Amino acid sequence: MGDGARAVRDEDAFDLPAVDAWLRQQTLLPSGLPEVKQFSGGASNLTYLLRYDDRDLILRRPPAGTKAKSAHDMGREYRIQKGLKPVFRYVPEMVAHCNDESVIGSEFYVMERVAGTIPRHHSLGVDLTAAQARQLGFTLIDTLVELHAVDPAAAGLSDLGRGAGYVGRQVAGWSERYRKAKTWNVPSYEQVMAWLAANQPVDVRTCVIHNDFRLDNVVLAPDDPLRVVGVLDWELATLGDPLMDLGSALAYWVQADDDWAFRRFRLQPSDVPGMLTRDEIVGYYVKQSGLPVDNWAFYEVFGLFRLAVIAQQIYYRYHHKQTRNPRFKNFWLPVNVLERRCRKIIRQA
Repeated sequence: MGDGARAVRDEDAFDLPAVDAWLRQQTLLPSGLPEVKQFSGGASNLTYLLRYDDRDLILRRPPAGTKAKSAHDMGREYRIQKGLKPVFRYVPEMVAHCNDESVIGSEFYVMERVAGTIPRHHSLGVDLTAAQARQLGFTLIDTLVELHAVDPAAAGLSDLGRGAGYVGRQVAGWSERYRKAKTWNVPSYEQVMAWLAANQPVDVRTCVIHNDFRLDNVVLAPDDPLRVVGVLDWELATLGDPLMDLGSALAYWVQADDDWAFRRFRLQPSDVPGMLTRDEIVGYYVKQSGLPVDNWAFYEVFGLFRLAVIAQQIYYRYHHKQTRNPRFKNFWLPVNVLERRCRKIIRQA
């Protein structure tokens, strides 16, 4: 499917007439039920395209059977985007949030679809020269800098985070999550966790951070692939340290000269000819934001460690037969690769 969507899987289906009836109480819609497709990818919240005759909407809901609302808080995700929309132009327009779980068995929200191209695993989805890919890299970082410059109070999000001490909470929290999710076939990460705890800097500032800023979470304009028109997937957004956000984003940024083991687990087309390197991104971000970076190795290692914990938490569910999705069978492998990469950066720091 050209829009990156597919037929809805049976286990992820919902009562379409019930959703349609609820939606008609919130907004004007053409007559008739929409065509429904499910967007592939991701290991968390589910995303669907509701295609009416002259209007495309997006529905977001937790995975079927989810019990931990704190990990899939639809109301929070909706509120963040609704607050940001007037002050950050790349957020989709929110339509409505439904907290009545009787409609489809869980909370959900609906938003307008942002038309354009979303870069995927192996391709940007558009043909760019090396010079154009490089320019797109600068545009991506400009977008992140613009987000970090948003006044949380202007977005009504001053209460979104827990205040100062974000870096310390993240190091402690992700370390605890890893220890709880560890299985026999992955490293202990104790050396990495100890180094992070001993070398953590104070927060450089507190701002709105996306926490999952990747190429496949941006939308490129249909008439100009060098222009970003949307930033998606705000599930992990909060108030925190912007350099932690950058470090987490660059953990996914596999470049063309990386070793084969790291490149094997590339999740986005960050290695196309001309695209910025991680060092170039950091340098450009510092220049555009004006923030000092005195210990980049810390943010780089933290980002890689956080990514390893995310992969291990998913693998832990597969390992203990809490999910049978075959995609997760080998997630323990990147956990090993990322640990070696962390230790290499620590040795060179």
